[in-house]
Amino acid sequence: MNSDERRFAVLQAIVADYVSTQEPVGSRAIVERHNLGVSSATVRNDMAALEEDGLIAQPHTSAGRIPTDKGYRLFVDRLASVKPLSGPERKAVQSFLEGAVDLDDVLRRSVRLLAQLTRQVAVVQYPTLTRSTVRHLEVVQLTPARLMLVLITDSGRVDQRVVDLGQVVGEEEVGRLRSLLNGALVGRKLADASAEVAELPESAPRELRDVVVTLSTVLIETLVEHPEERLVLGGTANLTRNTADFPGSMRQILEALEEQVVVLKLLASAKDPGLVTVRIGEENESSDLHTASVVSIGYGPGTVLGGMGVVGPTRMDYPGTIAAVHAVARYVGEILTGR
Repeated sequence: MNSDERRFAVLQAIVADYVSTQEPVGSRAIVERHNLGVSSATVRNDMAALEEDGLIAQPHTSAGRIPTDKGYRLFVDRLASVKPLSGPERKAVQSFLEGAVDLDDVLRRSVRLLAQLTRQVAVVQYPTLTRSTVRHLEVVQLTPARLMLVLITDSGRVDQRVVDLGQVVGEEEVGRLRSLLNGALVGRKLADASAEVAELPESAPRELRDVVVTLSTVLIETLVEHPEERLVLGGTANLTRNTADFPGSMRQILEALEEQVVVLKLLASAKDPGLVTVRIGEENESSDLHTASVVSIGYGPGTVLGGMGVVGPTRMDYPGTIAAVHAVARYVGEILTGR
């Protein structure tokens, strides 16, 4: 291998050893643990060059070296192969997620799973409603003057509302209302569906107009995006396992996680369901996350419905974390497609 390849192999060795041992890595340890086929003196020279390039650094108290954010970035950018989940791990992920009963359950299970697989903090964003498409609107007659609307989207059940009509409707009228509403809604993005529903009273038969006005008002309230987008968090206690990774900044990270806007912003940039994004240290916009790394991806059946990912120390198992985030997002997308 040429000198550049060898230096990168030394960087890989330092990253691997530091992630697993939490101890700065010296040249002798690299020669003993990694079969690079070169002398300790060569490794020392390579380490000096890596340090000069800002890829590794020497903590004050140690003779060994640790990767810098720049070093981790080069390592992540040159990951030729992300270690895939093992067969049993994949099976466990699939069966755990397939046991979910509804969208809330899918997301809660995803967070628990990601936190367990990566031993980091896991975050999943609820589907952004504007990106969802209406699959069906069920109209259920509870009493002669009361209906229940159940709006089902391609991302799972979103909402149900009970509506007092102020007048009695028969079974046949309920059927006409169901056809009318589904005609305006099905297959449309929620934002477009809202506009369609607003125009429904004008075209509705006269005898149903008052009922349609009532129902469309309720539906518009449901369809217009809720401003309080929600996050599900799991595994926060994992942060406290390695307090040394967050010197003086653990509290800031916990505050950033509580401040949902910060995390939603991170997840919102995930546009491609197949692409994992890794932000390391100061690459994170929020200064509260400058000692952390965020590994995120969009999930959904073809189109991205929301984001998910993990937050942990910069000293993390990047190949394993990327594989876990990718696998869980894929299964969640498949489950939502099947609903």
